[in-house]
Amino acid sequence: MAAQTQSSRLVMGANLVALAGVGFIGYGIMFFIRTFNGFTELGLTPEMVGGTPEQIRNFSPNLYNYITHLQVAISGFLIALGLAVIALAVYGIRRGERWAMWTALLAPVVAIVIGLPLHYPYHFDTFGHLGLIYLDAIILVAGTWVSYQAMKA
Repeated sequence: MAAQTQSSRLVMGANLVALAGVGFIGYGIMFFIRTFNGFTELGLTPEMVGGTPEQIRNFSPNLYNYITHLQVAISGFLIALGLAVIALAVYGIRRGERWAMWTALLAPVVAIVIGLPLHYPYHFDTFGHLGLIYLDAIILVAGTWVSYQAMKA
């Protein structure tokens, strides 16, 4: 019975990690859609970024295109990261592979550690902008913790 409990906890942990991967994909898709329908990222206002999409485009079409290309690239990276986290959870963590668990945790942590800090000094740290990433990080850490505990047992 103990092995069955350990196995079910491992599956639960892996499922939580996979859910975090789905969150990254969802956020990437939402980010992509916002790029072409509203331009300004979720949770930010035109006042926070210095103008409406039309004002930015009128000021500098090249800057507008540059921002658009960056947002689409970030969308792609978020979606790819989500796919990788899901694959690691389903095909590695569920089998008790510690390397998969640590990789599924560390890859998004590296992205967050690099991408998050500049949100604060520029006042882009609104809950509407970062709340979903915070939630996804909590789910990822919880899934990793449950998986770790199951692998330890």
